[in-house]
Amino acid sequence: MDKAATLTWLRRISGDIASVTIKRLEDTLPWYADMPPARRSAVGLVAQAGITSFIQWYEDPTSTPWIAADIFAAAPRELLRSVSLQQTLQLIRVTVEVTEERVAGRGNDLREAILLYSRDVAFAAADVYARAAEARGLWDARLEALVVDSILTGEADEELPSRIAALGWHGHGEVAVLVGTTPAQFDVDLVRRTARKLAVDVLIGVQGSRLVLVLGRARVEGHEGEEEELGFQEIASRLEPSFGPGYVVLGPEVAALVDASQSARAALAGFAVARAWRGAPRPVEADDLLPERALAGDPLAKQTLIERIFRPLQAHSTDLVTTLWSYLDNGRSLEATARELFVHPNTVRYRLKRVSEVIGWDATGPREALILQTALILGSIGAADQVRRRAPLRRASR
Repeated sequence: MDKAATLTWLRRISGDIASVTIKRLEDTLPWYADMPPARRSAVGLVAQAGITSFIQWYEDPTSTPWIAADIFAAAPRELLRSVSLQQTLQLIRVTVEVTEERVAGRGNDLREAILLYSRDVAFAAADVYARAAEARGLWDARLEALVVDSILTGEADEELPSRIAALGWHGHGEVAVLVGTTPAQFDVDLVRRTARKLAVDVLIGVQGSRLVLVLGRARVEGHEGEEEELGFQEIASRLEPSFGPGYVVLGPEVAALVDASQSARAALAGFAVARAWRGAPRPVEADDLLPERALAGDPLAKQTLIERIFRPLQAHSTDLVTTLWSYLDNGRSLEATARELFVHPNTVRYRLKRVSEVIGWDATGPREALILQTALILGSIGAADQVRRRAPLRRASR
């Protein structure tokens, strides 16, 4: 049989091949049978387009590139999101099997043409899915950058939760923000793999020379291992190699992603002044940089020092405040403090121990002594300002 007669015969049976292919899909592919009618119809269009395209290709083999790609143009765009590449290849295999069965006995040339064409269609399918994945990756990257920027600026809107969900955020627990420099060769995939091993969700923001990671406890069901219990300081240490040279600052832990802007503000403020602490570890917690942040004018740091150190001590005992002042003013000397307060050095030791128990900072260490002294200075200034504000009110009431 010559080629012209074969083409005529193929066009005549193409409808029958398509019907048999659809029936075979229903019988052999469970995912196809479970599809809604509209999507089954779309898949049927793809199969029909494949058969028609083969006939056109058999007539003119030089048309391979555009005919093979045109098969998938028959399907709506959402079909790419509902049918995986593996399922598409199963569809191609079934269609080829049915076509081979119907053309059996028509010569080896036609059978070889079907095999060559099916290979080209498989490559075309892979190309379509690869381009779709690339476009989706670019969109996800832009969306992720938008979400991280919203967290850093604190300008959250009603759409933020849906944007976060679209990025696949599984975290339902605590969140912290990690800020550092961007390395010359930044490996995003390595950061994500490391985060997954630690059972941590991560949002990544690259802002020029600054790299921002928003970390959240993923709490994936069925996850087992020590990583599930890691604190954010340990998590930051595991992720620290992904940053460039310089300081890496970890913001305080907050209850949920909606509060992440609080951790971000602290981390950014700490990152801006970290160079002022010569011995700063890497990574360093933003709360360990409270004195530097307060001196730089960070209102959050000033408020934190007053509320977590000065006010609890003042509310607990004025003796603790007086002893701490004296101890720090006397160069952390127990004997000098005892002489000034007319008490025994053991009394000073006891009071300093109580200070540590009340607020969690130890005045005998040089770094923590700086934090405590800054808190006392800020608390005293704030208390004096309150007295001055109340004085005119008392005079006006008389």
